[in-house]
Amino acid sequence: MDDDQVGILDGTTFMVCDRVGDIDASPDTPLGLFAHDTRLLSKWVLTIDGERLSTLAIDDIHYFENRFYLVPGHQDVYVNSTLSVRRVHTLAAGLHEELTIINHDSQPVDLAVRVEVDADFADVFEVKDATARKKGRHYRRVDDGRLILGYERERFRRETIVSATTPVEVDDEGLTLTVHLEPHSRWRTRLTAEPDLPMPRGLERLTIPGRVTGSLDKERRLTGWLAEAPRLESGWEPLRGAYRRSLIDLAALRFSPFLAEDRSVPAAGLPWFMSLFGRDSILTSLQALPFVPELAATTLRVLAFRQGSRVDDFREEEPGRILHEMRYGELSVFEETPHTPYFGSADATPLFLVLLDEYERWTGDTGLVRSVEQQARAAIDWIDDYADLTGTGYISYERRNTRNGLENQCWKDSWDGISYHDGRLPGFPRATCELQGYAYDAKMRTARLARTIWNDPRYADRLEREAADLKRRFNRDFWIADGGYMALALDGDGRQVDALSSNIGHLLWSGIVDESKASALVRHLMSPALFSGWGVRTLAEGAGRYNPIGYHNGTIWPFDNSFIAWGLRRYGYADEAARIAAGILDAAVFYDGRLPEAFAGYSRAETKYPVNYPTACSPQAWSAGATLLLLRTMLGLRPVGEDLVIRPVLPANLDYVALLDIPGRWGRLDAYGRGPAGSGGRGYQPAPQQLSGP
Repeated sequence: MDDDQVGILDGTTFMVCDRVGDIDASPDTPLGLFAHDTRLLSKWVLTIDGERLSTLAIDDIHYFENRFYLVPGHQDVYVNSTLSVRRVHTLAAGLHEELTIINHDSQPVDLAVRVEVDADFADVFEVKDATARKKGRHYRRVDDGRLILGYERERFRRETIVSATTPVEVDDEGLTLTVHLEPHSRWRTRLTAEPDLPMPRGLERLTIPGRVTGSLDKERRLTGWLAEAPRLESGWEPLRGAYRRSLIDLAALRFSPFLAEDRSVPAAGLPWFMSLFGRDSILTSLQALPFVPELAATTLRVLAFRQGSRVDDFREEEPGRILHEMRYGELSVFEETPHTPYFGSADATPLFLVLLDEYERWTGDTGLVRSVEQQARAAIDWIDDYADLTGTGYISYERRNTRNGLENQCWKDSWDGISYHDGRLPGFPRATCELQGYAYDAKMRTARLARTIWNDPRYADRLEREAADLKRRFNRDFWIADGGYMALALDGDGRQVDALSSNIGHLLWSGIVDESKASALVRHLMSPALFSGWGVRTLAEGAGRYNPIGYHNGTIWPFDNSFIAWGLRRYGYADEAARIAAGILDAAVFYDGRLPEAFAGYSRAETKYPVNYPTACSPQAWSAGATLLLLRTMLGLRPVGEDLVIRPVLPANLDYVALLDIPGRWGRLDAYGRGPAGSGGRGYQPAPQQLSGP
């Protein structure tokens, strides 16, 4: 969002307005009240005696509520306003606005308060892509003191019902309230804009867990969420702030799919990705496992239920494949987009298996692992059969929906996110390096589940043999000997796509890299070409498509860096992991603890502060999760059997970190670490074991 926009959210319902609290949306801006991928308000403009208002202050302490302190008109510096206005926006099954006007004068006043209202019912894809292609009928009517705005197209209908709690004149364009204020008195009303969202047959309703209308109840829910998470203590206040901000943002992004109305999964990010995403939900759940393991449990159940079962080129569905994205808007209902759900992701399926194993390691929940055994086996079959487009044993992708499917189906899914060093784009199919790491990790982890929980040692042996063979071939075919790093990808002809990228860091957390090659990758990751001082760039400086403000071609992604740091710890490079953690957490200070989706890749020596990426989502789930995974990495937390191993190595600016009441199969445990800034050297190390592998 732009700096002049303010957002609130509650699961998949969100509102973006200007700094006065108004919505006056053009077709291509995210301003509006949205739910179920539809804009339910495109205009909500308050005037008093025909004048719009000016902002004194904004209080946004709650993710579901904003408070605006305003005065009518454009005030000159030395002119005292005799009126002040407070607008409180709360999301709860729609928009609830509490409007208060205070007369500070010794004379009475009569006011005409007007709210102009409209709804274009644009699909979120129409807003995001700046296209207007409505094929249905808009309507509006006044009904018993309410303004009803509606849109209908065959079986698809959306309505927004606008009303007030005080006497009001309603017309087709909005609401007018006549207000008389005695001296030093105040007047209040409550305005509501509530949706009516019947779902066409075949599409199930999305809900928010424990949906409540009162902000007090929402505060209690948030307090409970925070109380269940481990408590963080540290001498560095910004770390405590970033930790709390991450937990609050994850709470804000939670929503409940039809399958689990009392449980939640994370939506991907505000404003464009407020929906279920396979990759984003999985990786966020991985990051958050030591803190809020319930996200992983629900994510696994929901994605297993929605697993692909047939071949469908439009949706790119295949048996065993895990979905990429699910939407409920008009374009999806009428199959103008394939998102009901869309399966165009090559990494969500192996990552599903990674999360399943890691979840069981932390929680000991063998029941869930048994309940999705068939889906896990189907995911392995998809890796072996449908994902091997070239017959080489590597996961690769090439879209079958050539109209509006994704060209790149890895996490760098922009059209130019995968390129050669000289900037050329490779042909298809494309086998990016991190996909092979995920496949290796998935098979090793699934082998463990097969042997210890499913009681199928033969299947486990087979998966381990296949993983070992994949690792051997990968280290041969992807290694660029004269550069000392792994290729970004293999193109359709098996040629190495030789750009140096952050993807090599994902290979470390997967464990597919030979030990003899790891040090070379680490040198590249920490070199000035990739490491800016704030974090690792998505593409190395000097590459043909390098652009410090290019979406996947030079920006720094906090989520990306959190997994890179985790991988560095896996291979024993704890100090390097701490440097990355320090850079990202230092950047978080400039964002008041809320890490954005991405920020610019300029060198820290050049800018002295992180530079915004212009259209970054914020909050975003896996950016909120980045702080959590960095904490886990710095403390060296790893579940082993019934125990939690703790081997802290902290950045130079941290004196100590304590994470108390960490949930897991061990009950609740505490972890402590002291860094160079404290009295304990590189770190307090209560656990004697040194581990390798997951």
